[in-house]
Amino acid sequence: MDTTNLLRQMFMIGIGTTSLVAERLRQVTDEWVQNGQFNSEQASQLVDEVMAQFSNESGAFEEQMQRQLRNVLQDLGVPRQQEMDELRGRIDRLERQVRELENKQWR
Repeated sequence: MDTTNLLRQMFMIGIGTTSLVAERLRQVTDEWVQNGQFNSEQASQLVDEVMAQFSNESGAFEEQMQRQLRNVLQDLGVPRQQEMDELRGRIDRLERQVRELENKQWR
């Protein structure tokens, strides 16, 4: 499982969703302005407020998705980067010890 690719796809979906919401919101508010229900300043303010709220909620959604992804990866037994680094360090130390023992045998 390529987690980088999965995260990139999720990020792109988030960007696409945000873009679609913004575009549709602008279309709706433009219609309201044309129909005289809003003036252009009110429409602009509404778009700004909704997009700000959407951004805040998107951040919370993204955090929740990251938590869930970490849980899934943990359930699948995929080690974290820190764990991999620790194991590499242990392997390096063991290899060094084996070399030292081999060198002592040949002296």
